Amino acid sequence: MIEVSHLTKRYGDKYAVNDVSFSVKEGEILGFLGPNGAGKSTTMNMLTGYLSSNEGTIKIAGIDILEDPNGAKKHIGYLPEMPPLYLDMTVKEYLNFIYDLKGCKLKRDAHIAEICDLVKIAGVYGRLIKNLSKGYRQRVGLAQALIGNPDVLILDEPTVGLDPKQIIEIRSLIKHLGKKHTVILSSHILPEVQSVCERIIIINHGQIVADDTEINLSNSLTKQHRIVARIAGPEETVLHAISGISGIKQIVPLGQKEPDSFDFQIETEEGKDVRRPLFGILADRKWPLLSLDSGEMTLEDIFLKLTGEDAGLIQGKSTKNNGKKHQSTTNVKPSKESADEPELIESDEEIAQKGDKK
Repeated sequence: MIEVSHLTKRYGDKYAVNDVSFSVKEGEILGFLGPNGAGKSTTMNMLTGYLSSNEGTIKIAGIDILEDPNGAKKHIGYLPEMPPLYLDMTVKEYLNFIYDLKGCKLKRDAHIAEICDLVKIAGVYGRLIKNLSKGYRQRVGLAQALIGNPDVLILDEPTVGLDPKQIIEIRSLIKHLGKKHTVILSSHILPEVQSVCERIIIINHGQIVADDTEINLSNSLTKQHRIVARIAGPEETVLHAISGISGIKQIVPLGQKEPDSFDFQIETEEGKDVRRPLFGILADRKWPLLSLDSGEMTLEDIFLKLTGEDAGLIQGKSTKNNGKKHQSTTNVKPSKESADEPELIESDEEIAQKGDKK
């Protein structure tokens, strides 16, 4: 559905985006992450046709966005971080205005009513937008992105400023939309990306440093395969019983953490899952398993490892994701320009301003 090839954006001699390539298939929900100034917003703006690239191509549903921008944009619904709302309009006036602006051919009343019901704004349909709460304004912004039933939804920080209940509702809505749309979600809230997205791309210094599922990234970034089990039972007897499980390389007792229970760090052979036989032994002896920590890296751990100052140069393995291969690239070597200037990119907006002045 989306094909990005060798995308580059420069402002003078500064690279905001440097040779970025990736694809998103139909019905996929992709998380697009990066620290401030990494080139994330610039990439999003080029995907929507708001900015042009210096090099490379972007195809939306097979249409090159530079050669046929209107044709490509018909397939895109875009929700920027600050929704493009006209505050003196009512929700009804605004959505009808967007309907006309997009040249939508679907039945007007039925289409708008369906969207309002989907994003739960039917109750404020006749109200002025300026009188709506932040949460409802965000929903109206999402509604405008859905006008015309686009194939691709690009959502930039869709839950910023919302309360916990609203965040949960928007996350649920995004998952629902992913069944019929291709979704690219950009967010600084990592648990949000973790709970919604099937695949993650991380960009840093204008280059992609990771592209894979969270689990595959975690496995590629750590050579350790450990679980920590908290077991209610006599320490020495438990240690002797579980040490015979096939696939266990080492067990390190971690001591008593709560009354009548002990923690054990279990290191396994690569590719071995010992959770089921472990549970079987404990169940046979009636030793309760109080907790089991897989020891996998969280998305926050992955993000910090790939974008931190101490990140090494690691070339990840090619892994399969949803039947399609993606290069799980971790910490690609920075370009010559970024290597010479560690603080090369301040923020996308600042760079754009400097470019405009030139």
